[in-house]
Amino acid sequence: MAEQTVQYRSAGGVRYELTRKRVRNINLRVRADGTVAVSAPARTATARVDEFVAGRAGWIAAARQKQADRAAAEAARPVPDKAAALALFAASSARIWPLFADIRPAPPELRVREMRSRWGVCCPAQNRITLALRLAAREPELIDYVMLHEYCHFVWPDHQPHFWALVARYMPDWKERRARLRG
Repeated sequence: MAEQTVQYRSAGGVRYELTRKRVRNINLRVRADGTVAVSAPARTATARVDEFVAGRAGWIAAARQKQADRAAAEAARPVPDKAAALALFAASSARIWPLFADIRPAPPELRVREMRSRWGVCCPAQNRITLALRLAAREPELIDYVMLHEYCHFVWPDHQPHFWALVARYMPDWKERRARLRG
């Protein structure tokens, strides 16, 4: 069955967009703009979907508030231009790279671009780290956390326990920094 978006619906005081898909369960997501998207199997009764959404109205309200708080916090942080961001990231890389100098003979190329869903991306084959422009508006210790995280991907490409052990070896407070970054 091809994806079919059904009309916007309301349940429990929540307006949402229902999409019928080849999925097993009813899935609910609050988007960054606060809209609610629900995907459901084709044969699930609409009344069941409405009941599902209404039963999670409290969670949806809390998620919307969290999204609004996050958007307000980001709006309050001025984002520098790409050249200034690259200079901040280069300073962070200079602090982190010596920890990996025996693994990477040369520091990676750093790039900056607009990214909404990630703080950074590591491409070991090209010896490159790309960082989100909006990261430059964050505190230096949070930039260092993202930089270390990306450097650790030169050693471990996944997020298995050995990856996090390496992060913890060089930055014992990484969980606190990650929580601040996400908040």
